[in-house]
Amino acid sequence: MLVLEAKLKGKTEQYGLIDEAIRTALFCQNKALRYWMDNRGAGKYDLNKYMAVLAKDFDFANKLNSQARQSSAERAWSGIAKFFDNCQKNKPGKKGYPKFKKRGHSVEYKTSGWKLSQDRKYLTLTDGFKIGKLKLVGSRDLNFYQIEQIKRVRLVKRADGYYAQFCIDIDRKEEVKPSQTTIGLDLGLNHFYTDSNGKVVENPRFLRKSERQLKKLQRQVSKCKKGSANRRKAIKRLARKHLQVSRQRKDFAVKTARCVVRSNDLIAYEDLQVRNMVKNHKLAKSISDASWSMFRDWIEYFGKVFGKVTVAVPPQYTSQNCSTCGTVVQKSLSERTHRCRACGTVLDRDHNAALNILAMGLNRVGHTQINACGEFDLCQLDANLSGKLSR
Repeated sequence: MLVLEAKLKGKTEQYGLIDEAIRTALFCQNKALRYWMDNRGAGKYDLNKYMAVLAKDFDFANKLNSQARQSSAERAWSGIAKFFDNCQKNKPGKKGYPKFKKRGHSVEYKTSGWKLSQDRKYLTLTDGFKIGKLKLVGSRDLNFYQIEQIKRVRLVKRADGYYAQFCIDIDRKEEVKPSQTTIGLDLGLNHFYTDSNGKVVENPRFLRKSERQLKKLQRQVSKCKKGSANRRKAIKRLARKHLQVSRQRKDFAVKTARCVVRSNDLIAYEDLQVRNMVKNHKLAKSISDASWSMFRDWIEYFGKVFGKVTVAVPPQYTSQNCSTCGTVVQKSLSERTHRCRACGTVLDRDHNAALNILAMGLNRVGHTQINACGEFDLCQLDANLSGKLSR
C-alpha cells in the first residue's frame, strides 16, 4: 500500500464542511464503541451494520457517506481488537481498554463519496455534506495510477491546512545491487546511532533546538483571554511550530533509514521498548525527540522495498558484554568507554554495543539468507565481522 498526499485548496465554507464531516466521523466512531460496550459479543460486522441504524436515527450522520461511516466503525474496532490482542498475550500493565475520542482530525472515504477530475488535479466530494470541488496541490502525480487502485481517500486537518491522502493498492519494489555488507545499529541519546563500523550519526535534537521558540509561543497563548480571537491565533502559531518540529523529525528518520538500508544487505538493530523507556521522566523528552520508533518503522519498511534483511535483537547486555571475548564488563550510564580486563579491548561504549548487536543479528538469521537481491553467503560476512573485531 502506497500513500500519496496533496494539500487541499478551497473556500472557507468548504473547510467548514470538512470540519463538520470530521466531527460526524468521530461521532460515528464513539457511537460504535458505545454499541460494543452495551452489547457483549458484538463483532466487527455488527458495528458496520449499526452504522446504517445510526444514519436513520440522526440526520447529520446520514449526510456522511455510508462507506465513510463504516470506516469510522473500523477505527473503533481496531482499538477493540488491539485490546483483545494485549489480553491474549498477557501484556504486563494496562491492556489499553478502548476510550472515547474527544477530538478528530480526519475522515476516511473508501471507493465512493469522492471523484477525481480527468487531469487528476481536482477532488470532488459527493456525499451529503456537499463539500464540492477542491484543488490538489502537491508534487505527486496521480496519473501514474488507475482509479481502481485508489482504495481509500482520507481528508486530514492539520495546523497549516487540509490535506488529502490517497491509499493506493500497489506493491512498491526497487531493485538495488547487493553490497555484501552488514551493519549493526546502537541507538542512543548522545548520538542518534553508532554503527558496527564505528561511524556516528549526530542526534539532531529538533525539539530541544526549538524549545525556546515553543516556550515563547506558549506564553503568548497563556496571556490571551480564553475564547478570544487573539488566543485562537496564538494557538494556531503554536500548533504550526509543533507541526514543523514533527515534520523535521520525520524527514530525518526517513532519509537516514533509506540511506542505511540501501547501503547494506543486513541491518541489525535493537528491539527497544520505547513505551517503557519514556516512563523515566528525566529522559522522556529526549527519548521522544530522538524518534527511535519512527526510525525503526522506516528501517523495516525500506527493508521490504529494497529486499534487504532487517533483524531486531533484544538490547539486554549489549553494552555490558565485550564484543571480542564475551566477558561481562559492568558499566554505569556515565561510562562511555568499554575497557575489557580479560582481552584488553578498548572501544567506545556504543561501538562495542553495535558490534554485539550485529553478531546477535547474524546468529538469528543463520548462515544463508535469500532475499530480493539474490542469495549471499553470510559466512563471508561473518569473516568480515571477525576481521573488524580483531582490529
